Amino acid sequence: MASEQQLPEFEQALAELEAVVERLERGDLPLEEALRVFERGVELTRHCQSALKAAQQRVDILIKRNGQSEIEPFATPEGAEGTGASAR
Repeated sequence: MASEQQLPEFEQALAELEAVVERLERGDLPLEEALRVFERGVELTRHCQSALKAAQQRVDILIKRNGQSEIEPFATPEGAEGTGASAR
C-alpha cells in the first residue's frame, strides 16, 4: 500500500478495529468507502494478531527463564464454569 496509515498501539488498534466493525455492520457506507474501511480493518487485525503473537512469545521466554516447562491455567472460581472464551 502506497499510503499505508501508521499503525497505533495495540489498545488503540483494537478500539479502532471495533469502530470499523460497527461502521461496516451498519451497512450504510457506499461500496468504495466500505472497501476502504474493510481494508483498514484487515490491516488492524493483522497488527493486533502480530502484537498478541509477540506478547505470547515474551511470556513463553519469561516462563522458560523461571524454569517452568509450561503455562498453568488460571484457577476457575466455583460456579464460573462455562463462562470462558466460548461464551462470547
